[in-house]
Amino acid sequence: MLLCAEGLGVRLCIWGVVEVISLSDQIELFKEYLARLKGVVGEERTSTIVADSIYVVVAGSNDITNTYFNNPIRKLHFDVPSYTDLMVTSASSFVKDLYGLGARRIGVFGIPPIGCVPSQRTLVGGLQRNCVENYNEAAKLFNTKMALKLNSFNLNLPNARMVYIDTYNLPLDLIRNPNKYGFEVANKGCCGTGVLEVAFLCSFTCPDVSDFVFWDSFHLTEKAYRIVVHQVLQNDITSFI
Repeated sequence: MLLCAEGLGVRLCIWGVVEVISLSDQIELFKEYLARLKGVVGEERTSTIVADSIYVVVAGSNDITNTYFNNPIRKLHFDVPSYTDLMVTSASSFVKDLYGLGARRIGVFGIPPIGCVPSQRTLVGGLQRNCVENYNEAAKLFNTKMALKLNSFNLNLPNARMVYIDTYNLPLDLIRNPNKYGFEVANKGCCGTGVLEVAFLCSFTCPDVSDFVFWDSFHLTEKAYRIVVHQVLQNDITSFI
């Protein structure tokens, strides 16, 4: 089961306002699933299925790039340390809610080096489109705090298998050393101009996507994701056992 949380409510993007399902609503949907599962296999079997399943939570990238750095109001109320505290509180509360519903094996992905994605380089990286280091520092701060929180859960919650999954360092190496992994282009995406477009805004694509680390201005290509997923499976899957 994949439970993805992209924000503290609404994701504010440069392409407009995109609504997402809130964390609390996702928990309610999970409760509905549990009720249906019990109706099919019974309560005891449901408890086993829920406890033995692996849950993956993704949170934070848009909270930093859009909801914080692109929102002056947020920056009036929070500095980066206090905002990452808020993010960790929200994400960890979601994880603990899952635990309370019977989940035991929960992985939380770290935030990638969002200051080096093409869109942020275009918008904030200056004429040279450099990586935006304060974005990356915010991501690393969240990652450190989230990893510590998950370790705390493992120490204090019976049978918990909470795993922090590092998706910062390898993507950063892909971006900094693309040739090492068989890529040619790491500072723009394959679709559109590669510097700003995402998703449906891409009107044309590059001749050979295998040359690119990024598909659009925010997301990796399938080839790049395969490299990241291979490392995650190699390094982290046994931690859920």
